[in-house]
Amino acid sequence: MLPVLGMVVVLCAVIGGFALENGKFVPLVQPSELVIICGAAVGTLLTANPVEVLKKTLRRLLRVFRGPPMTREFYLASLVMLRALCDYARRHGATKLEDQIDDPERSVVFRRHADAIRDTGALNFICDTLRLISMTAVLPLDLDGLLDQDMEVRGRELGAPAETLMSLADALPALGIIAAVLGVVITMGSITDSPTSIGEKVGSALVGTFLGVFLSYGFVAPLGAHLKSISEGEIQYYQMLRAALAAFGKGMPGSIAVEFARRAIPPDLRPEFSQMEIACRAVTGKAADKLYRLSENIPAAPH
Repeated sequence: MLPVLGMVVVLCAVIGGFALENGKFVPLVQPSELVIICGAAVGTLLTANPVEVLKKTLRRLLRVFRGPPMTREFYLASLVMLRALCDYARRHGATKLEDQIDDPERSVVFRRHADAIRDTGALNFICDTLRLISMTAVLPLDLDGLLDQDMEVRGRELGAPAETLMSLADALPALGIIAAVLGVVITMGSITDSPTSIGEKVGSALVGTFLGVFLSYGFVAPLGAHLKSISEGEIQYYQMLRAALAAFGKGMPGSIAVEFARRAIPPDLRPEFSQMEIACRAVTGKAADKLYRLSENIPAAPH
């Protein structure tokens, strides 16, 4: 809830400072200025963005208040899942692997590592790539190019909500100036009024400029920056998945593939090598193999 605390601090600092200067709060209450600025802001969003982008932006705004999207524990669970998938493919072959990725909801591997999958996008990325690898018809160089193309497309998609908010933040000060100019126009029509009345109307007009700048730099721009950091974290997560799958597609064993993935994790979130090895051994030993065989009714290999 750190973003909420930040907004409260911004609001208290601005309003508190105004109060310390013996400012009067009544002139700040200008419903007409809010209608102009907020209404025009909504209109610019509707004009500049498709409906799907607006829906994604609203959904991602909720994630701002849910805490850190990526943690060391989540990355560790993802590495263990990747190691389990690679080892499963090595032990049971491409046919059994296809059974797992064709129906991931019933897959014993994915169900056992459900805490490492947060959205269907990552699950589809893993399954599609493993399916391509199991076909054995794609050269490693071509696989790298395909994954790079996927990363570029996903980067644009994940970054769209943050760009939407940043464009709105850029527009709000100008919309505040528009509201202020309209207030000045109204004031000029009452130029014969008393100086006190004219002063009040000018002050009301300036509230529009204040609201535009305040909403932009105090709330919308920080939210956009937070969304950008979330999208960058998700892209880094996909890069981690990409590193493991690309290494596995080149014929490397699971222990090496997950090390490629571990090195792709940001250093402040990267699990230690020993920590990863201990966690992987807990799910890739004989007990785990027995669990997989029991779950799929696979007969044990003869000794």
